[in-house]
Amino acid sequence: MKNSVLSIIISVVFGLSTFAQELTPYIKIGTSDKSIEEVSKQVIEVLESNSFTVLGDYHPAGKDGLKIIAFTNDKIKNTVIKVKDRGALAAIYKVGLVKTNGKITLSYTNPEYVLRAYLQNDFKKYLTTFTKFSADLKTAFSSLGNEFTPFGGTVDTDDLKKYHYKIMMPYFTDPVELNEFTSFEEGLKIIKTNLEANKGNTKLVYELVYQSEEVAVFGVGLESSEDGEATFLPTIGEAHAAALPYEIILQGTEVTMLHGKYRIALFWPDLTMGTFMKIMSTPGDIEDTLEEICE
Repeated sequence: MKNSVLSIIISVVFGLSTFAQELTPYIKIGTSDKSIEEVSKQVIEVLESNSFTVLGDYHPAGKDGLKIIAFTNDKIKNTVIKVKDRGALAAIYKVGLVKTNGKITLSYTNPEYVLRAYLQNDFKKYLTTFTKFSADLKTAFSSLGNEFTPFGGTVDTDDLKKYHYKIMMPYFTDPVELNEFTSFEEGLKIIKTNLEANKGNTKLVYELVYQSEEVAVFGVGLESSEDGEATFLPTIGEAHAAALPYEIILQGTEVTMLHGKYRIALFWPDLTMGTFMKIMSTPGDIEDTLEEICE
């Protein structure tokens, strides 16, 4: 009898572990022997020929061997805006190009990972749309490579909507308020003016504005040599460069950012505490910089 009970327990535990699912933040497309600019041109052509909209591109940390291409499409853009709590952050995806030993590795941010993390309990409402978006991306990128291997650390699927790095660390629902304006138009004007002037050693990589909903997302390159991408990216891992640029989101009169201790951990989920401690000042540095462009 005891052996039978033990067998049942083992079977249940094994069954649960078998069906447990994990997701990674990135998907590797493949590699190329071409130059980073040639590959970049190919990526942009593939995206545009498959009804995706390229929003912008840049070299993180000012490195020629790193390039990010930000994109969206109408269906995903018009769906995520229905989620009022910063759903628009899930409208933008990135292709990362990383040069290592003369080869370019192509990857992109995993839509399901991002959507589950940012849309929380609303993810399942639009599952058909999201599934098609992921499938369309894979079809489009198939002309650039055929690996489609996940990488970048793992998070249990069900944990993404309540993800945080460690106990007492912030969640998605703990954004940092950067400023509040008298109107959406005032906020839009101030932020765009400051970014165009490269205030705080920043670079406007992309903007996505929902005029009627009064929501705008800005991708901001952090170009300071003292506390920008060049200081923290080599420490936490350039292979994850598709996590960049950092975003701010203006909703109505309030502009916020995801807390650095959440945002960095989400896209580098395999960081050890020791490595995280090496960039202890980075979340605060990013907040100071992004706050400056909102003033």
